[in-house]
Amino acid sequence: MSKLLEVRNLNVDIPLAAGVLHAVRAVSFSVEQGHTTALVGESGCGKSLTALAIMDLLPKRARRKTDQLRLAGQDLSATTERQMADIRGNQMAMIFQEPMTSLNPCYTIGNQLTEALLRHRSVPHSEARDRAVFLLEKVGITAAASRLKQYPHQLSGGLRQRVMIAMGLMCAPALIIADEPTTALDVTIQAQILALLALLQKEFDMGMIMITHDLGVVARIASRVEVMYCGQVVETGAAVEVFENPLHPYTQGLLECIPIPGKTQRGEHLGSIPGMVPTPLGDLNGCMFRNRCAYVFDDCAHADVDLQKTSGAGAYRCLLNPEICAQNRKRSPSHA
Repeated sequence: MSKLLEVRNLNVDIPLAAGVLHAVRAVSFSVEQGHTTALVGESGCGKSLTALAIMDLLPKRARRKTDQLRLAGQDLSATTERQMADIRGNQMAMIFQEPMTSLNPCYTIGNQLTEALLRHRSVPHSEARDRAVFLLEKVGITAAASRLKQYPHQLSGGLRQRVMIAMGLMCAPALIIADEPTTALDVTIQAQILALLALLQKEFDMGMIMITHDLGVVARIASRVEVMYCGQVVETGAAVEVFENPLHPYTQGLLECIPIPGKTQRGEHLGSIPGMVPTPLGDLNGCMFRNRCAYVFDDCAHADVDLQKTSGAGAYRCLLNPEICAQNRKRSPSHA
């Protein structure tokens, strides 16, 4: 399998009055063509900023540094602003978290759909319109031709999200980044959107980055998972392996919060992770999860914690060896 996207040692720093905020720290991962890599973690852990750094859409004061950032062999870290504008929406596209704020309320759905194709391809407007109708039908919107004249406020949340997906596909990109695509949708619509993304990815053979805090989403569509905490990847590996044998205490805590059909009894307390995510501000030392970890010891506050490779294709950021981590999972205390 070919690596469509390669990210190595990505850092995003944001200067603030109180010091430098290290929002993303030494993040490395790759996305295979036709496969999904999920970025998972609590709010504020750096998932969306990682995606914005890849798209070169960071706030002006944010500073991006990376050893390698390549899309289909092209070095994105060396591109000019004009070159990135030609790549965004064309070779890679992003489905943003909230379609009501991402879609322009002053323009029709048709205008916003055809804009990307007209910007990146030398095609007549009629062909762009036909492409828009085709993709609206592909994402399950009925009476697609009539929808082109409507404005975003005339559509439901689920329909707006489908429009965002169709917009991302207008130029048939090789990579799609989906940032919490099911947020604020009811459970039934969430399932439909996830099934739609999986179907479209297979049909168009796209690579996809799925950003989510919902591990249930990861289990359904991701082939690899990157668990992020406080700007760092704390565990990575094949989704099946991470779910079956989580090694980092944070990953274990996240999985304990999920009710398991057939096993979790009615009225039974679910797990929880005590404390709050710390702010990665200023000089950082030791394990960032130590103040919330049930297995913390003295070295956690001082020692550098690097990713340790596992016997498979995964890795985890913890000073404990894999055998102890596995034992901790079996006797993991309840934080209910």
